[in-house]
This record gives sequence, structure tokens and C-alpha cells, in this order.
Amino acid sequence: MALDALEDPSAPKGVFRRVGDQLGVNPETLRCWVRQAQIDAGQRAGVTTSDQERIKELEAENRELRRANSILKSASAFFAAELDRPSH
Repeated sequence: MALDALEDPSAPKGVFRRVGDQLGVNPETLRCWVRQAQIDAGQRAGVTTSDQERIKELEAENRELRRANSILKSASAFFAAELDRPSH
């Protein structure tokens, strides 16, 4: 509804407030949804929803790899210290 109203040049200002009231949605929330829909459709510059999801997945993977790397460094330091000790 909001996208159609935005495309109509004769539509008065306040599209998001009017449509938001009809749908029971906050106008700013509706504005964000429309902006994201325009980005996803390639009508506006920005990061698409699928790209946002992929970035979120990669960031989670990066956190896990950093955590694993930290554990491996600690284990490596521990075993290196054990090897440096004289054995009886």
C-alpha cells in the first residue's frame, strides 16, 4: 500500500502516517520497511536483506574462529612450557 501511494504523484504528503494508521503500524516502522523493500528491489542503494543475513553469519563465524584461535594459542603456550621443563 505504501509503495503504491509513494508512486502516485498526486498523493499528498504524509503517506507513511496515513497508511501506518490504516494498518496499525508506527509510521517510522513503515518507513523503514519501505526503505528496505526498495533496497531489496534495487531501487535504492544499500545493503540488501540477504546480504545483511550473510554478514551476520560471517561475523558469528569470525567470532567463533577467533575464540578457537585463542584456545589453541593458550594450549600451545601450555604445552610449550611443559616441554621446556626438565623431566625426571
